[in-house]
Amino acid sequence: MSEHRTGARDQWLDARVELLKAEKELTRLNDDLAKQRRELPWVRVEKDYAFDTEDGEATLADLFRGRSQLIVYHFMYGPTWDEGCPSCSAVADGFDETHLHLQNHDVAFTAVSRAPLDKLLAYRDRMGWSFPWASSGRSEFNFDFNVSFTEESVATGRQTHNFRPLEDWMVDPKELPFEGPGMSAFAMEDGAVYHTYSAYSRGLDALWNMWQWLDRAPLGRNEGDYSWFRRHDRYESSY
Repeated sequence: MSEHRTGARDQWLDARVELLKAEKELTRLNDDLAKQRRELPWVRVEKDYAFDTEDGEATLADLFRGRSQLIVYHFMYGPTWDEGCPSCSAVADGFDETHLHLQNHDVAFTAVSRAPLDKLLAYRDRMGWSFPWASSGRSEFNFDFNVSFTEESVATGRQTHNFRPLEDWMVDPKELPFEGPGMSAFAMEDGAVYHTYSAYSRGLDALWNMWQWLDRAPLGRNEGDYSWFRRHDRYESSY
């Protein structure tokens, strides 16, 4: 028997209408935040980055594939790993088809990881995905955008995560090398590439659509133990 409070339909409706006021306020706040994101200053990317893609070696500009905007998902997949991060895999389940809509709205999309391209493509085939995936293993891209950490990169003193010093996070030196999730956005104007936005940690919540559905379920995320979810091909049963 549930211990959750119950009530009559009119009581539920009164409470729901009150909640709607807060939801509308959150919607307006999200609209304002989106505007503030767009108003951030653009920073020109001066460094040359090399990526391995299905079409061969590519630059950051090449990843735009003729579009004026680019969104990168920093997918946690280290060079020595046998498979991709289960959390990032759950996020990828959500954006696997969304990227088709983006690319038809002048926004290129690609996942980027440090693992070799053959590993990335094999894992993508296993999971049944279709989004573009590039390997940044031969460049400093992941380190410069603060999603990969090694003893050497940490020793420079320049590494941060989620715009805070690395020591503020749970990254234990004994756990290096370390891969973290994130997303970054870029713009191209007059042939120059600009970094416009990045997000990490809870800043990715809205992009992980599994959480958005669970937030509307009766028990919510119920996320005390993150071990409940699997890569989608590792559940015991499917529906």
